[in-house]
Amino acid sequence: MIQELIIALMLGLIGGVIPGPVITSIFTEILQSGYLKSLRIVLIALVTETLVALGSLLILGSLNFNEAFFRGLSLAGAAILIWIAISIWKVRTLESGEKVQFGLWKVVVMILSNGVLWTYWITICIPKAILLGDQLHLGEYLFMGLVQLGWLISTLVVAFIFSRFRRTLSRPRVIPFLFKLFALAFAYFAIDMIIKSIQYFIA
Repeated sequence: MIQELIIALMLGLIGGVIPGPVITSIFTEILQSGYLKSLRIVLIALVTETLVALGSLLILGSLNFNEAFFRGLSLAGAAILIWIAISIWKVRTLESGEKVQFGLWKVVVMILSNGVLWTYWITICIPKAILLGDQLHLGEYLFMGLVQLGWLISTLVVAFIFSRFRRTLSRPRVIPFLFKLFALAFAYFAIDMIIKSIQYFIA
C-alpha cells in the first residue's frame, strides 16, 4: 500500500515536467512575463486537470467494473507509459514556441483537448486509484490527491528553476540526461504494472 502511495506521488512529480502543452505554455509565459505571471497558468491547469481526474474517477468508479477490468486496463496503461518514456527519452531541448497570450479559456481548451492527458488518467492513474480504493477507505481519492500534489510541486519547481537557470538547463548535454532519467522512471512504473497484472491473472 505504501508503495502505491509513493508511485502516486512519483507519477505526479514526473508528470509535472513532461514536455507538453502545459509546461510549454508555462515556459513561454516565463520568457514573456516572468515566473509570477506563469503561476496563473499553473493554477488553471491544476483546477482543470483535477476536474478531469475526479470526473473520470467518478464515472469509472460508478460503473462497478471488477478488478480484472482494471488490471486489464493497467496493461493498456503500461503500454502508454512505455510510449511516454520513449517520447521523453528523445527530448533534446526545452525551447518553447512563439510568443502567445494565454487567456483562461485558451488554457482550459488546450488542456481538455489534450488526448494524452485523458489517456494518462483513464488508463494509468484511475485504475491504480480504484484498486487502492479497494484496499483503503477513500484510497482512490488519496491516490489522486497525491498525483496532483506531485504534479503541482514538480511544475512549480521546474518553472522556478527554468526562470532562474534557463541558459544552464537549455544546454544540449543537460536536458537529454535529465529526461532520460524521467524516461527510465516511467519504464519502471510500466514494468511494475505489467508484473502485477500478470500476477493477478495467473493467480
